[in-house]
Amino acid sequence: MKALMTLLAALAVLAGGAGPATAAEGLHWRDCYDGLRCGEVLVPADWTRPSGDTRIAVPLLKIPAREQKTGVLLLNPGGPGSAIPNFAFPGYRDQFADLAARFDVVVFDPRGMGVACPSPNPAPLSSPVTESAHREYAAANGRFAADCAAAMGPYRGRLNARQVAHDMDAVRRALGERRLNYFGNSYGTVYGQLYADLFGHRVGRMYLDSVLDHTRRDPAEWARAGAVTAEDNLHRMARWCAADAGCALHGEDLIAVWDRVLSTPGVEVSAVLRWAAARIGNDRGWPALATGLAQLAAGDTTAITPRPGPSDVGLARTAFCADFPFPDDFPAVKRVEDRVRAVAPRLGWAAVPWRVSGHCSGVPGEGVNPPAALPPMPDVLVANGEHDPLTPAEHGRRVAAQLRGAYLPVEGNHGLYLNGNACVRDHVHRYFLTGQLPAPDARCGSSV
Repeated sequence: MKALMTLLAALAVLAGGAGPATAAEGLHWRDCYDGLRCGEVLVPADWTRPSGDTRIAVPLLKIPAREQKTGVLLLNPGGPGSAIPNFAFPGYRDQFADLAARFDVVVFDPRGMGVACPSPNPAPLSSPVTESAHREYAAANGRFAADCAAAMGPYRGRLNARQVAHDMDAVRRALGERRLNYFGNSYGTVYGQLYADLFGHRVGRMYLDSVLDHTRRDPAEWARAGAVTAEDNLHRMARWCAADAGCALHGEDLIAVWDRVLSTPGVEVSAVLRWAAARIGNDRGWPALATGLAQLAAGDTTAITPRPGPSDVGLARTAFCADFPFPDDFPAVKRVEDRVRAVAPRLGWAAVPWRVSGHCSGVPGEGVNPPAALPPMPDVLVANGEHDPLTPAEHGRRVAAQLRGAYLPVEGNHGLYLNGNACVRDHVHRYFLTGQLPAPDARCGSSV
């Protein structure tokens, strides 16, 4: 994995060329990634003071339309993170091929996501949260911010989605588009919500896939839906295992095995919860999850043994915490954990999306952009997977209701369009090409 990250960084450098343009100047594209086009737009570092001298570059990648061009579609695949280097790999770009038949698909990387800090983010808190662990974690988050202050430079306190929405409108102007057509996936839906709030009169067509709700201020209510979904997934997996002879625990009560493993003396409960929580959101991972659980029941901890991975030296957590500045003192964190545990007592409470229980403790509260209600925008299309704990269906339904847009329920998990759900893709293509929204009773099945 470390070699892959090094390769991506090198490819990003090799893709360099002409300097960035301002939004007023338009865009100067250069060849990159074997037939694609790359560019940048210069924008104010701080949109609350747009006349300031400091400018930053927003990276862009264009997949030119292959056939008669219908328009331009701005897209963010989520994260938050830097997606453009992934286009060096054909399998990644293939996800967007159908959209690029008739649209110039323009992908943007959010501001600051290319920054590499000198020290890594601390590992997330384990469940259950203890006061001493919370105190140490908050201190580590504070040290990370201090160590990265120089590398952050003009991005410090300016990473929130409100700033990004202004960047998106600058990209729209640079592209010469009167209205913005937008596809946001996962965290890209937070940018879409802020763009709708600030620039709703400039939206053409907008599709939000796997919505993360940026309208609810109560952290326990915000997290509850994801926790309940993860808990439901555990019971769904148990029913699958009872019916499928290929399951490693077929013929046993999977829920009873789960309970027995977590009550076994000497078992590191937090490690089991962390391992299962990372996998319960994808139905395709059930066979491996059941196999690992069977191993744990037999005393084999191989499945939960940590494996080396790349250090997280980026600013994704900092950006997230600017957009979701929930109370992060220990009593508040514990109250959230207790409320969520009451409705999802086996696994869901530990699979809270984005680790809301203390995730942002100690992160400096600079440039925050708290959740807020959205204005009506009835032509927006929203779809969420009914079995996605990371961005639960309730988040999508709530955002669609506030926008008064069309909500498409889907029997699926995360990243519906990009993971190839044919029914979702058909609705999305029809919507972007013609403006036709799904019928009110439309529903899509699973792609599995």
